[in-house]
Amino acid sequence: MTLFSRRLPHVLTRADLALLVAPTYAEALSVDDDEAHERVARALERADVADDLYRGISAALEEVRGPRTTEDALMDKLSKGVQARRSRAKPAPGSPAISAVLVRLNLEIGLAPEQMRATLASEKGRAMLEEGLRALGAHLVKDLLRS
Repeated sequence: MTLFSRRLPHVLTRADLALLVAPTYAEALSVDDDEAHERVARALERADVADDLYRGISAALEEVRGPRTTEDALMDKLSKGVQARRSRAKPAPGSPAISAVLVRLNLEIGLAPEQMRATLASEKGRAMLEEGLRALGAHLVKDLLRS
């Protein structure tokens, strides 16, 4: 996995990711905020799940990086956004791609039928999951970088 910056997992920890993704999970799956946070945090214990989310965030950071913006400057701005907004994250708008990400999370914690793993492993499923990771990453980056 290629990260936007090697600082990304330190600036945006798995605990922060759980707080940021939980509102999307809660709204899409109609569970309360505490339950959503607990489920997302459990899924993020798996390194490959966290890597996928970091990959989507890295793609979003590459897209918003301007020609004169340094990697460190963007990471510093992201760090300030995480500190200011992590407990007030807005849910990402629902879409089939975002749903694919949520199915992936549920698979990792045993809440989705195991045959969904094969669906996500198919060519169309992989494409949908990647689209969802990019969309969720873009949503989180936009929310965290706004002034």
